[in-house]
Amino acid sequence: MTVLLRRWSSGDAGALDALLPAVQEELRRLARSYMRREREGHTLEPTALVHEAYIRLVDQHDVRWASRGHFFAIAAQAMRRVLVDHARGHVAAKRGGGAERVTLSGVAAAGAERPDVDVLWLNEALERLARLDERQARVVELRYFAGMSVEEVAEVLEISPATVKREWSTARLWLAHALKTGH
Repeated sequence: MTVLLRRWSSGDAGALDALLPAVQEELRRLARSYMRREREGHTLEPTALVHEAYIRLVDQHDVRWASRGHFFAIAAQAMRRVLVDHARGHVAAKRGGGAERVTLSGVAAAGAERPDVDVLWLNEALERLARLDERQARVVELRYFAGMSVEEVAEVLEISPATVKREWSTARLWLAHALKTGH
């Protein structure tokens, strides 16, 4: 997969065609994970989320794919942006419609049951966190959104698993405080 990613980065369109079947099921799993956290009656289906994210990924021309983990980290980011754009459109359609904010319950570990979270609030909070500590925001994005393990995040960010655990813990506390105080 890494070879195909590198060939694609070098402009080989055939590599992208070969890559798609290799990543499609993992992208669907990632999309299903995202959609489980969305509100009931959400109008975006996992397949549509994969397609929208795929379009954004294909449009990435300046990315030098380093590994499988790097690809899925960017894919998770693309899916998050699709959901944020969709949520913004939904709120705009309701003329500000009062998106409800709910607790994160400490932001559950990847793979665990996750509470419903207002995706717009979480996106805003992650952007604020990134201004304070970009690495912590990336750890949250990869753990919470991409569902990556501590070891996978460590590999993608090229840091130790102990650092990932520390950053994850600190970021969860910061997000819980931000939610509690409304800031």
